[in-house]
Amino acid sequence: MRIYPAIDIRGGKCVRLRQGVYADMTVYNDDPVKVALGFREAGAEYIHVVDLDGALEGYSVNAEVISKIAKETGLPVQTGGGIRSLQNIETKINAGVARVIIGTKAVKEPEFMKEAIETFGVDRIVAGLDGRNGKAAVSGWEKESEQDIIDLALQFKGYGLKTVVYTDISRDGMLTGPDYNYTSRLVKETGLDIIASGGVSSEEDIDRISEYGVEGVITGKAIYEGKINLARVLEKYSSIRR
Repeated sequence: MRIYPAIDIRGGKCVRLRQGVYADMTVYNDDPVKVALGFREAGAEYIHVVDLDGALEGYSVNAEVISKIAKETGLPVQTGGGIRSLQNIETKINAGVARVIIGTKAVKEPEFMKEAIETFGVDRIVAGLDGRNGKAAVSGWEKESEQDIIDLALQFKGYGLKTVVYTDISRDGMLTGPDYNYTSRLVKETGLDIIASGGVSSEEDIDRISEYGVEGVITGKAIYEGKINLARVLEKYSSIRR
């Protein structure tokens, strides 16, 4: 299992939201690149970056910062937020991003995932499925759809998709623990590589979610608030993979 330390960017700063609410935001650092370099120093092998402004506005607002993170750290970066076109994806890849996460566009237009995978290859494309009670949310989590997350994941699997980032919005930024039950269902019912996100509050949470067969776990707020020792967790799971 891989640990993905997370950087959420709004207004060029490193922030975290509670339950995806933009009005309930905490700024942790004015320099996301500095944060990313700290993750690299701790032993990170991959970084997860979300353009919160992009998710809300529908275009890549913080593209320059994200590109700088990829270039200055030299680490693979997966990023989402505001990815609405093939041009958006191409721009991100050309800027040094390893994988692009497609969320709102995938939920609203599932066929777009097929086009993206065919154009850029399955290793470059990740589905971002975020929601509550098994239903996907869109537009920076501001709106809920009637689309079932597992059904969407299976549809994308039919297009060749391998990886899904799943976030339970009700837990995101709350430090209440991941959504173990639904994450387990996703792993078992889809057979896809599931990256769990939202709610990680401790090293014990990471240990427990690893038992469900996830490909990885994303953690952000727990790092910033000192709830987990990132270097220790990274070393533990890196050694397990070896």
